[in-house]
Amino acid sequence: MTAYFAALAAALCWSFGGLIAVTPVNQLGSIRFNRIRMPMVFVMLTGMAFLSNGWSTIQSTYFNYILFSSIVGIFLGDTALFYTMNKMGPRRTAILFATNAPMTAIISYIVFSERLNAQQIMGCSIVMLGVFLAIVYGTTANQTHRWEQIKGSAIVGILSGLLASLCQASGALIIKPVMEDGADPITISALRVGISAIFLISLGFTKGFRKHSRSDSKLTPKLVLWVAGSGFVGMAMGMTLLLFGLARGEAGIVTTLSATTPVMMLPLLWIKTGERPALGSWLGAIFVVIGSAVLFN
Repeated sequence: MTAYFAALAAALCWSFGGLIAVTPVNQLGSIRFNRIRMPMVFVMLTGMAFLSNGWSTIQSTYFNYILFSSIVGIFLGDTALFYTMNKMGPRRTAILFATNAPMTAIISYIVFSERLNAQQIMGCSIVMLGVFLAIVYGTTANQTHRWEQIKGSAIVGILSGLLASLCQASGALIIKPVMEDGADPITISALRVGISAIFLISLGFTKGFRKHSRSDSKLTPKLVLWVAGSGFVGMAMGMTLLLFGLARGEAGIVTTLSATTPVMMLPLLWIKTGERPALGSWLGAIFVVIGSAVLFN
């Protein structure tokens, strides 16, 4: 039972982490935010890896898997994710990111020729229905908070959210052989985040990248704390709780419970903004959880 509470706690951490990230992402921009956040999270995860003695499980043959998984899943995926949050707000971003579950199944079918059975197809369809409901019918005229406003093109925001999910699913599949070989998950996460941090910092010195990541906001101690808080709650705590749950509980149930993030975010948004989420938001989030349950179990 403890494992399943841990999975729910992980989903709650990801909900809080997403909401904490909104302010610094809006002020710093997604690229600059990630350039600051990644080194912080690397330090957190590295310390946790030393405590768990996870470094002893790492082999040199893992390097290519870790490198490409880091570039695709974190460097590209996280940048697209926080770009989406800046454009679409935390609620829509969370629901779009939930599509990484069906994308994992579809990529496995296309790349690895893994068979999709009727249950998996049904799960993917229910998740996509939930995303459609939450995006199209997720707001009402009474919701005027800035977190519910779309900046720029909605199509661009939706595509960037789907790209973030695709990168997350691809990165997870790339690193899958390493995890199946018994490598410590926390240490692997630390290495993936560290490599992503190096890429982000290095690209920050290039002229074109610097132009697109420019922000008028000054980096204040308060903003640094917001960034560190989102990394600690969303990645360090959330990931640790998920790993604890996976180590002690049935993987399908744990994964389904950890997919409740879009549902958990709705009451938190209600409290924060004072605006009740639309019926479409609730139905969409519930369909995502149901679809995940069908897909994973």
